Amino acid sequence: MSKARILTGDTPTGKLHLGHWVGSVENRVKLQDKYDCYFLIANMHAFTTRADKPDEIRASTLEIVKDWLACGIDPDKSTIVLQTEVPGIAELTWYLAMLLPFNRVMRNPTLKTEIEDKELGDGYSFGFPMYAVGQCADILIFRPELVPVGEDQVAHIEPCREVARRFNQLYCGVDSHLDDEDYVKEGGLFPIPKAEVGRVGRLPGVDGRKMSKSLNNAIYLSDSFKQIKKKVGKITTGRQTMDEPGDTTNLLFDYVRAFIPDAGRIAELETKYSEGDNIGDGHIKAEVSEAIEAIIAPKRETREKFDTPEGEAKIVEIIKAGTRRANEVAEETLYEAKKAMKIDFGARNLSPRNP
Repeated sequence: MSKARILTGDTPTGKLHLGHWVGSVENRVKLQDKYDCYFLIANMHAFTTRADKPDEIRASTLEIVKDWLACGIDPDKSTIVLQTEVPGIAELTWYLAMLLPFNRVMRNPTLKTEIEDKELGDGYSFGFPMYAVGQCADILIFRPELVPVGEDQVAHIEPCREVARRFNQLYCGVDSHLDDEDYVKEGGLFPIPKAEVGRVGRLPGVDGRKMSKSLNNAIYLSDSFKQIKKKVGKITTGRQTMDEPGDTTNLLFDYVRAFIPDAGRIAELETKYSEGDNIGDGHIKAEVSEAIEAIIAPKRETREKFDTPEGEAKIVEIIKAGTRRANEVAEETLYEAKKAMKIDFGARNLSPRNP
């Protein structure tokens, strides 16, 4: 590879929101020229909790690609990958599952959080814990060095790093005492990938909880200015009057620091607010809304071009082109993995079929 490689992506649960933008997508756009980028739509993972909603998952898959394109992901620079069209991912998931103890998988804090947030109790499917192993395969099949993620996804990367080390040691004969960056140099198949957290590690929703569709607290990258103002208006601080000194560690100032681009203006707002210098929450909310609109407006305009039958047909063609490139890389990795495991009885060639 002439460039180091990146792999990251999103599970199609609906449209992307501001938390996705500042946590990861903004970073992906900036990294496109420097790295060989693969961006994965994890539609297979969506079935772990919504197997009874295939139409919804398909629609969300298209929405994700619209958001990516609107944000500046360029399919001529980066490869957009649809998970279900890369069978090597599912096969590698099976092999990696043999190298991760079940109790290690279930200790993944993000997995536990999803069980709680989605109120799955103990009735989740057998496939649900495989989601955590599948994420390892999503990453390792493309052998990236970096995985741009939000702060809440960093925990998912550690099992991937562990299983990459284990595979390299067991099947490639790599010394377990090596530093991570030396594994490939010493004969390992998989680089030990590193998480790359975005500019804002975790942006809460407008109610202070994790920003998500299910909690109805998200500002979407497709929202109108009217919707943005209404949602920002829901942020509460507990402050009563504009002459009352305020605490700038509150949720409202999380948004100030995330979206107002002028550092000098941020410092001015923090000073005036903390001193109770005749500045109200409403004024700050209006300024934050304007700053968010400046980010979202061009994305919203670009996105609308794909909200047509012709636009969606173009998205399908982008997915097919990305699938061809992705399978070339994935099948090479899978064959190399099978050679290391002594099960290389023939490579295969894959290409998408026309519907």
